[in-house]
Amino acid sequence: MTIGFLIIGVGIVAYSLVGKRLSSSFLTAPIVFLGIGFGLAQTGLISPHDSETFLHPVAEVTLAILLFLDAAQTDLNALRRRHIWPLRMLLVGLPLMVVAGTVVAMMTFPSQPVVLLALLAAILAPTDAALGQAVVVNKSVPERARRALTVESGLNDGLALPLVLFLAAMTIQATDQTGAEWLVFGVKQVVLGPIVGCAVGLFGGWAIMKAKAGDVTSEVFEGVYALGLVAVTFVAAGLVGGNGFIAAFVAGLAFGAVVKGRCNFIYEFTEGEGQLLTWLAFLLVGAALVPEAVAHLSFPMLAYILLSLMVLRPLAIWLSLLGTDASGVSRGFFGWFGPRGLATALFALIAIEHLPHAQSDFILFTAINAVWISAILHGVTAGPLSNLYARRIAAKGPCAETVLTPNDPTHTKQNRRNTQL
Repeated sequence: MTIGFLIIGVGIVAYSLVGKRLSSSFLTAPIVFLGIGFGLAQTGLISPHDSETFLHPVAEVTLAILLFLDAAQTDLNALRRRHIWPLRMLLVGLPLMVVAGTVVAMMTFPSQPVVLLALLAAILAPTDAALGQAVVVNKSVPERARRALTVESGLNDGLALPLVLFLAAMTIQATDQTGAEWLVFGVKQVVLGPIVGCAVGLFGGWAIMKAKAGDVTSEVFEGVYALGLVAVTFVAAGLVGGNGFIAAFVAGLAFGAVVKGRCNFIYEFTEGEGQLLTWLAFLLVGAALVPEAVAHLSFPMLAYILLSLMVLRPLAIWLSLLGTDASGVSRGFFGWFGPRGLATALFALIAIEHLPHAQSDFILFTAINAVWISAILHGVTAGPLSNLYARRIAAKGPCAETVLTPNDPTHTKQNRRNTQL
């Protein structure tokens, strides 16, 4: 065990030293740390059981912080008025992905309940730009395209989570005829969480701006304040029966609407800690979940994962961007770079907590296999395809889809978590 922890520490140090170079290659942080975790579990240097014990608290803290941070960076008014690409991908592409994923799952796994398959489709819908790192750091790719992918990946997990929780409650209710209270529980989670998040986020934003105006705080404390605000939101939501993760996401939206990017150090501080937590979460997923998931990878499961990654997501995004100024090349590019990452793994862990054993294994193993398969496919193709896309766009000459409009919500100093290591 001691040797295993030493290897983890060395891996973090080594990747940090060459992170800038590796982030533009196929060796993204998720691939590296999934691999380290898997290798440690296979060699017995870390126990999968111990890894799973650590995974849940690390995963919950990581998800809450990243949901808050991603949401806080978004200017909702500017997103609605001036940035149609991510808005279409979120409001049209995401639902299409869930619906299409459910229909294909019904044909691939005919023996499973429809509501369970809808839950699986919702879990596989969120994307993670960190797995396509070479895309979002490639300066030859038009900035508008890079920022569109970053905004979409930053917000789609928060938008998908209420649906995941509601479908999980419906699945439990359908399999337990005496468990109708789970449906009520799911509704409370989805309704009360946003109420708490909005209240805490608005008050938290007002309080920090008052403190800054009165010169009674400084940037040294702003990052700690943000982390404390996430903790308060998460716990308060749980106390009233709401979901802490949804509350953290809504709190971030409300907080960002108040501070309007005027608390730069909050984002810089939490990005550093958030990055480390993300690496540890991927490592623990690799150690605790990937070995067993690989052992249960069947042909129907593999077929569904590949269809989800290579057909359903591209088709949903292509359709969602019809009628915009996105060219066919851009629609195809956005559709392919929808890697499944940490949100998919964490949503699966949340959703299966009260499911019957057979159904929980089905959901978890499919989700975890999708994550490592996506890490490889999108990591390997990110560099070559982003360079090809950049050349195709450059060959068209100056055009509207290469230009960021003023007040573009993605064109902010804070929106850096997925574009640097």
